Amino acid sequence: MLGGISIWQLLIVLAILILIFGTKKLKNLGGDLGGAVKGFKEAVNKEEDDSNAQAKAIDGDAKKDDKSA
Repeated sequence: MLGGISIWQLLIVLAILILIFGTKKLKNLGGDLGGAVKGFKEAVNKEEDDSNAQAKAIDGDAKKDDKSA
C-alpha cells in the first residue's frame, strides 16, 4: 500500500482516465510532463554549474590576493 491507496484503486483511476481522455491524449500528456521534468533538471544543473563557476572565480580571486600580499 502506498499511503492508504491500494494498487486496485490506482488501476481503477487509470481506467477512468483512459476512458475520459483516451490513450493518445494521455500519451501526449506523459510526453509533455517528461519534457517539463527534463527542462527542470537541466535548469537546476545549469544553476549548480553557474554557482560552482562563481565559487571558483571567487576562490581564484582570494588566492590571487593571498599571493600578492
